[in-house]
Amino acid sequence: MMRQLVKRSAPARLWRYVSGGAMKRLLGATVIWALALPAMAQDRMTLLLDWFINPDHGPIIVARELGYFEDQGLVVEIVAPADPSDPPKLVAAGKAELAVSYQPSQHLQVAEGLPLIRVGTLVATPLNCLLVLKDGPIREISDLDGKKIGFSVAGVEEALLKAILGNHGVSLDSVELVNVNWSLSPSLMSGQVDAVIGAYRNFELNQMEIEGVEGRCFFVEEEGVPTYDELIYVANRNTMDSALIRRFLRATELATQYIVNHPEESWEIFKGTSVELDDELNARAWVDTLPRFALRPEALDEGRYVRFEEFLSDAGLVEGRRPVSDLAVDLGAE
Repeated sequence: MMRQLVKRSAPARLWRYVSGGAMKRLLGATVIWALALPAMAQDRMTLLLDWFINPDHGPIIVARELGYFEDQGLVVEIVAPADPSDPPKLVAAGKAELAVSYQPSQHLQVAEGLPLIRVGTLVATPLNCLLVLKDGPIREISDLDGKKIGFSVAGVEEALLKAILGNHGVSLDSVELVNVNWSLSPSLMSGQVDAVIGAYRNFELNQMEIEGVEGRCFFVEEEGVPTYDELIYVANRNTMDSALIRRFLRATELATQYIVNHPEESWEIFKGTSVELDDELNARAWVDTLPRFALRPEALDEGRYVRFEEFLSDAGLVEGRRPVSDLAVDLGAE
């Protein structure tokens, strides 16, 4: 019902200004025009998400629900992965057209030889943060000297942490790193660790507040880490259909515009797709994520990829430095 109301709003406004014989002529012309149009072929494609559906995927779900994919002649199968590390690998193997991934991971995977290319942006700012207890003993990052820090993914997060700590005169060797898997906020709230890296500011902060133990984020981009795109779309550079992907990105761009213009209505659409999404945590995360969606998903900030490639190279996580053309493309500029 919501989709019908949204898609019929423009004709409804037009109806108020046209009446009588003029309306009859308009309707007649519209029918003739519609019959003259060939049926648009529906191309099928598969999109692999980075995780289970959550507000980070707002433009994708809203594009589906409002019929924007359909308007672009697309049938998009949206698949949540059993293992979050699998989607880019499956795209590289030709098992799907697109995957939602992360800019930092993109650099590492291309350096490893995977034929992946960034073709669009979903979330255009970092979400990652160094999270501590709001009322805990860590008031400044320098207080972490000699303390325990939890993490989920080795490699990039260690490089981020090294830069953040070094920005405050603390060496990575002076802290104890604890792999807490994906139990970030619980390990912090329980006192298992004194801080965690890899927590998302739009989720873990809200989750902790709901549970009555407030947290505080040190934002990575303010602490010596080059800013980057948190969530991106990646394709197989050797087999991708650029025209197909551009239609997908056009649909998500329209959905993002709708979300920005109608935040409450779009939340109703989003949460209406699954009972699991209709809770306080997702409602809060929706509000916090909304201003971070990429308004121009095709557009590429080359400087971000140059700077982050240099950052990873200096950290010893990649050998040499790849040009931007090996990592990302702006399909609109082709």
